Amino acid sequence: MEINQILDLMKVVSENNLEFTYEESALKLSIRKLPEKCTETPTPVIVSGVAPQAVPAVAPAVPAADASDQEKTPEMSEDVPEGQIVKSPLVGTFYRAGSPEADPFVENGDVVKKGQVLGIIEAMKLMNEIESDYDGVVKQILVNNGDLVEFDQPLFVIA
Repeated sequence: MEINQILDLMKVVSENNLEFTYEESALKLSIRKLPEKCTETPTPVIVSGVAPQAVPAVAPAVPAADASDQEKTPEMSEDVPEGQIVKSPLVGTFYRAGSPEADPFVENGDVVKKGQVLGIIEAMKLMNEIESDYDGVVKQILVNNGDLVEFDQPLFVIA
């Protein structure tokens, strides 16, 4: 199973409050959406060992978005300032700092350079640094600390 297929499955599970388990030989993959206000530590997802080419490719059934869904997206609202948009490369939980007691990586008005860390997205117990694709000033942070983010969701506006 390829990483893009896993990310697609995570998105479908998240959007539809499903639970998904896949087992083949030594590979076991379980994906489920946690409650919105979870106070307990989530159960780790365990993926163990076979070569990706040994697993047959299975494309998940993703419901098609209709035009009415596109009109409701908050990232297209009129209060978002103009500039370059840094989008989420994956589904997960967004964090503004490296740890709960640390200062946020960036604030509105901060000058950033291309490659500078703006935040972290936790996905499948892995912390993924989100780097700026642009030089400029952080005009707006579009998500809050601890928010669940979707693939390609706008996170920052850099001008």
